[in-house]
Amino acid sequence: MSGSLFVALGAALATPEIGQKLALTAAVAADWQAGRLDWRDTTAVDLVCGRPARPELVPHRLVPQRGAKSLEGRARLLHAIVHIEFSAINLALDHAARFRGMPEQYYTDWIGVAVEEAYHFTLLRERLRSLGHDYGDFPAHAGLWEMAEKTSGDVLARMALVPRLLEARGLDATPPIQRKLEQAGDIESARLLDIVLRDEIGHVGLGDAWFRRLCSERNLEPESTYRRLLETFDAPWPQAPLNESARLEAGFSPAELAALMKKV
Repeated sequence: MSGSLFVALGAALATPEIGQKLALTAAVAADWQAGRLDWRDTTAVDLVCGRPARPELVPHRLVPQRGAKSLEGRARLLHAIVHIEFSAINLALDHAARFRGMPEQYYTDWIGVAVEEAYHFTLLRERLRSLGHDYGDFPAHAGLWEMAEKTSGDVLARMALVPRLLEARGLDATPPIQRKLEQAGDIESARLLDIVLRDEIGHVGLGDAWFRRLCSERNLEPESTYRRLLETFDAPWPQAPLNESARLEAGFSPAELAALMKKV
């Protein structure tokens, strides 16, 4: 061991510069795999989420609707997804950095997710650039990070309401977005989202697995606990149509999906 895992994660999380964040995320993963970072270290780290000056962050309702028929509309649509992927890098880093005393595998899982989110960000940013735009060109919202802040005090709530709720919404949203892009003739962008969807099923699945494990440790029934947390945190309820096959693959049960849909 040659350094603190949490200091390294905190540095990657805090940097606002995109290239440096990507490089530090890759370095954390390499050092972790090589056994150079101590996950039992007790060094205090003040966790701050670093973001570039652009895009401008605005309330969700002020982000314009994004059609796919025009080139600019497709660019705005891709930009929104690129922003989600950048946010997801920070979220995975924060999942690992914020919660001490978890099993070693927990840190392995979320460091791995951060690397995959960085890959998604890079892929989709390159595609956005091919359409004549770059990350930061359009406004975006901070809904994912706002939920991370709300759940910063409890890893169980974090697993429930970030990967298992907000990231699971991406499983539902991706196929309709792909159809929009295909109808507009943008097959390349649609196929890139195949990669994202495949990996995001795994990320939601990790959130589900850790949520269920934590519920078991606290003698809580997971599916009713999940619905209770949605209400306690005033979180957005899952909306139909659900991507049932993806959610089942990620760990949701048929009974749970039916119960969630009764609320709609």
